[in-house]
Amino acid sequence: MKSKSLLLALSLAAALGGTAARAAAPSTRVVADYRAVHERCTDAAGKASVAIRAMTLDGTPTLLVVDPQSLETSLAPAAGASCASTAAAAEAGTRFQRAIAAAAAARSPRYAKVEASYLRDAGLDHGRGGGAFVTADLCPSPRPLDRAFLERLMTHGPRQPVALAVSGLWLLRHRADFDWIMGKVAAGALDVTWIDHSYHHPFDPRARIQDTFLRKRGIDMATEILATEKLLIADGGTPSAFFRFPGLVSDPGLMAKVASFHLVTVGADGWLALGEKPTAGGVILVHANGNEPAGLRLFGKLDAAGGIPGPLRRLEDAP
Repeated sequence: MKSKSLLLALSLAAALGGTAARAAAPSTRVVADYRAVHERCTDAAGKASVAIRAMTLDGTPTLLVVDPQSLETSLAPAAGASCASTAAAAEAGTRFQRAIAAAAAARSPRYAKVEASYLRDAGLDHGRGGGAFVTADLCPSPRPLDRAFLERLMTHGPRQPVALAVSGLWLLRHRADFDWIMGKVAAGALDVTWIDHSYHHPFDPRARIQDTFLRKRGIDMATEILATEKLLIADGGTPSAFFRFPGLVSDPGLMAKVASFHLVTVGADGWLALGEKPTAGGVILVHANGNEPAGLRLFGKLDAAGGIPGPLRRLEDAP
């Protein structure tokens, strides 16, 4: 039997070759001066939030804000909001900051024996309560979106939750697929949480697992995080407060860097293609970018047989 590291490499190698599924289409919104901030804000109605990004959106000063209790994100006009710089210590009593800190410190017991220099599957991999948190990665790929997977989720009822971990290069090359997803959201068929999955999603199949992905030399984490969010907003989406490492490979320094951008790192305790089984309250991982059909077949079989713990839940409910 192939090792999990080899299966991981095989499942991701296809992302390196081929041509784009379609040429990039113009973005629908103009995003400029996009930057990380950390401010406690109160809007005109008295609602409190934490601003984690500032920008101009179609020329209007705008904030990406997080509800510190629900973890919901939204784009809000900066005008009319009263904001002041804050710090992690000042926000320690909020559910949002607790989630950031807990995820940054979380280590997977399944990979306790990996080398001390790097981490596998660190971060939030299991939520409170039952059900399942379904996540699907959209790494760079020449193949089209596996729409049938999302259509299967829709058969469970309206507004089915799914968290899509999207890379910037996937967004650039799959505008038609992205628009299809957004159409399902607008129609009330899906409830999508957009996880930042880095911009380039670097991967070298010749390197050891711990020497590629975002542990590759020369990686600029600010670009990997912020460029993906900026492109998602320009295309009409709203970034969540979550980040997933490519390959689920990181190290303590990278984990701390993600936390410094006020994001909750997400792992998985059920990467189906690697033989991991869904558990009640677990974060399930499949790939919907055409590179991992085996994982989607397993999901379909488990779903048909009642093997996916229900109900499906929004990732914001997990921490």
